[in-house]
Amino acid sequence: MDKLSIVVPIFNEEKLVARLCEFLSEAQRDDDRIGEIVFVDGQSTDQSKTVISNFGFDCIVSKIRSRAGQMNVGAEKTNHNILYFIHADVLPPKSFIDDIFIALDEGFDFGCFSYRFDSPSTLLKINAKFTRRDSSVIGGGDQTLFIKRSVFESLGGFQDDHIIMEDYELFWRAKKLYKYKLIPNDALVSARKYQHNSYLKVQLVNLIVFNGYRLGINQQRLKSWYGKWLRSS
Repeated sequence: MDKLSIVVPIFNEEKLVARLCEFLSEAQRDDDRIGEIVFVDGQSTDQSKTVISNFGFDCIVSKIRSRAGQMNVGAEKTNHNILYFIHADVLPPKSFIDDIFIALDEGFDFGCFSYRFDSPSTLLKINAKFTRRDSSVIGGGDQTLFIKRSVFESLGGFQDDHIIMEDYELFWRAKKLYKYKLIPNDALVSARKYQHNSYLKVQLVNLIVFNGYRLGINQQRLKSWYGKWLRSS
């Protein structure tokens, strides 16, 4: 029987990770197609690991402090043939397990979900509508990623040298060789970045960084732009 290995990279997520832990705990209790759930900590300095342990989940401490490296570590530590990567501030749709297995049964090799924000903002609702469209910007971490282990391994996993845009990079490489599906069933994403910064500022910085990445600008420099221009939670 095919099962999911769920991998969650974290770093200082004590404020939100309990929400995801509760969601995954219930999902695993109700459906034995979830084979394992592994959190990979990038050496957090808050109580993230304690929160996760209180739910009974495994939490590996990674020597690499980057989502790309942490997700690769998580994939290596898991055993089942379908990988599902989730960010700590995202909740998959309630039917995510059925949705993933249906897509795989239809012959797709990997895919992602549309999403919406946990905010009543009209502008963010408009943003969310675009995630239901197949476009050049599909594949960001907020959309989560399910992928056959064989496909993930054939691609060499995430690029360890990436500290930003790692989800897009893997998705774009995979698209050239394998079949993917965008599932129009919304994951729920934290709007915290927009709560601490103006909508226009976040959109502008995202656009600058995205285009900078496509132009080959250094990863450290791209990441520094986020730190310089946007307030974190």
